[in-house]
Amino acid sequence: MAAVMRALVKDKDAPGLSFDTNRHLPVGATGEPGAPGPEEVLIRVTHAGICGTDKHIWDWDEWSRKRIPLGIVTGHEFVGVIMAVGDSVTGLRAGQRVTAEGHIVRSPDTASRTGDAHVARDMVVIGVDRDGCFTDYLMMPARNIWPVPDEIPDRYAAIMDPLGNAVHTVMAAGVSGRTVLVSGVGTIGLMAVNVAKALGAHAIFAVDIDDRKLNIARELGADEAFDARDIDPGGGPAGWVERIRRMTDGDGVDVLLEMSGFPSALDAGFQALRNGGTAALLGTPSKPVQFDFASHIIFKGATVKGVTGRRMWETWIHMERLMLAGKLDLDKVITHEMPLEDYAKAFDLMEKGEAIKVVLRIG
Repeated sequence: MAAVMRALVKDKDAPGLSFDTNRHLPVGATGEPGAPGPEEVLIRVTHAGICGTDKHIWDWDEWSRKRIPLGIVTGHEFVGVIMAVGDSVTGLRAGQRVTAEGHIVRSPDTASRTGDAHVARDMVVIGVDRDGCFTDYLMMPARNIWPVPDEIPDRYAAIMDPLGNAVHTVMAAGVSGRTVLVSGVGTIGLMAVNVAKALGAHAIFAVDIDDRKLNIARELGADEAFDARDIDPGGGPAGWVERIRRMTDGDGVDVLLEMSGFPSALDAGFQALRNGGTAALLGTPSKPVQFDFASHIIFKGATVKGVTGRRMWETWIHMERLMLAGKLDLDKVITHEMPLEDYAKAFDLMEKGEAIKVVLRIG
């Protein structure tokens, strides 16, 4: 193992990332570079996915400027090989192929003790709060490691993090036998279409403004896909919302999976939701939004579930089972694979909308 490593680093108060070829090895509890502490593992990263969060950091938008510390190694979706394990680690070994849950709980609280560790109050995220995976080596707590079965290829294993977001959202709403609207079919929205199909949704509708993504949504299982701009200029329930109602006996969909976070999409999605329906919200608005709670939730008797991350470890179990059963077609979502050195091209493709999911080959 070399004394230094390569890494994509957010080191300037400006858009972009820097490619550091002389980065020190990760330091764990031992305080020694490359040496894991008793309950840690050192991983050689082989593949990493670029996420929408990474694009926010690249653009250096308002959220990123407030959240991301300068000097951090970015990235949080990966697969790799264990290089060394700490003295107290059991069940893991050097040479084992693994990925990891990127949300790290530092100390137990009520949420983490009652099955909601993904929203623990002191949770930190790799690539956001501490060094991430756009690098040759990564130090992780052993309790966060998820071994990857041989049947799952690297390009799939590298994006289990966002796939878990989709699985969590779909399963939180309960889609089997129900009519489902996926609002926003970016990477995770497309995965949600595929997962909803695999879990037995009766009918799936997708809405977005990108024709290419809408076509992919159809290929992944959407029965109908609509242009989100097809609306009533006066704000009434016309356009695609009315078309969905006509296709659901006038009721609207049983389930709304809101993946975009856009205020107009939230409003239209709840218009399309039937009375007594369920909404699972993963999309994150960039700022506070004005919302008609009375019409959309209270008088509609809607159930609304906020979703973030992945349930530890329920989501991981369900996700792996879906992958091993051959229920998911992730190759329609992974549009590009390229070496780490081509990171600038990868982000440019995302900026232009030419890439959906990019997987970087690292080692």
